[in-house]
Amino acid sequence: MHQSVMLSEAVSSLNLKRGDVVVDGTVGGGGHAGEMLKRILPGGRLIGIDRDLSALETAAGYLSEFEGSFKLINDNFRNLDTILAKENVKGADAILFDLGVSSYQLEDASRGFSMKQSGRLDMRMDARSGPTAYDIVNRYREKELSDIIEMFGEERFHNRIARFIVEARSGKPIETTDELARIIRKAAGYRHRHARIDPATRTFQAIRIAVNDELGSLEEGLKKAISWMNSGARICVISFHSLEDRIVKNLFKGYAKLEVLKIVTKKPLRPSQEETVRNPRARSAKLRVAERVGQ
Repeated sequence: MHQSVMLSEAVSSLNLKRGDVVVDGTVGGGGHAGEMLKRILPGGRLIGIDRDLSALETAAGYLSEFEGSFKLINDNFRNLDTILAKENVKGADAILFDLGVSSYQLEDASRGFSMKQSGRLDMRMDARSGPTAYDIVNRYREKELSDIIEMFGEERFHNRIARFIVEARSGKPIETTDELARIIRKAAGYRHRHARIDPATRTFQAIRIAVNDELGSLEEGLKKAISWMNSGARICVISFHSLEDRIVKNLFKGYAKLEVLKIVTKKPLRPSQEETVRNPRARSAKLRVAERVGQ
């Protein structure tokens, strides 16, 4: 079962009340959505968006007791404006983005997200669109690979890893996650075999971000979300790596200077020690909150 990260912190930060219209831009398995629905009913409404159809199917089952009070939509939150217009939403009272990859995606080897399981290189959050991780790993030029690994993975050995990937695929295509992980670990060398994190972690992150255009989607989605917020509405974003957090921080600051937002969390909230013990994937989470002050 997927464990929703910083569940109580996020939901309580939204200042929800009965009758609110809430947008969950990354509904996932429905954990945050369920808690939000408890606070906005009766009279409230939740729009849940996710790129992953299988996640929406899980969420539909989890939220079944609230049937009639929510709508689940298979789309990218970067299209939030057209989604809300189509649903006749005039404005949102609360918006949540819980970024990153869910336990469902990581544990399903066929999705190709995890380096701990063997699966075909895919990494698409929306299986209807490309490119796949296979396409990037096997068809991009060495310089393009190196740039992706450096930019999205912040990996210092990006040149070496890209070179090893290109050399390996010259013999035959790299088809699975465990093949790619072995190549990256070989490129990292013996000094990094016993490092705290797997040497392949940053490169896998980089390829996943490139496949899904995660940073572009985040910036576009956040801007649209802020434009759709009612006065006094709050937006919460849970991010899991520095590139995401930097975008959220800078956008909130920019809108605060324009007196459109008031920043609620001067520093990001972090998960409790108890939560990180219970759910190690929560370790890197950061929660930032802002409130709409202009209209």
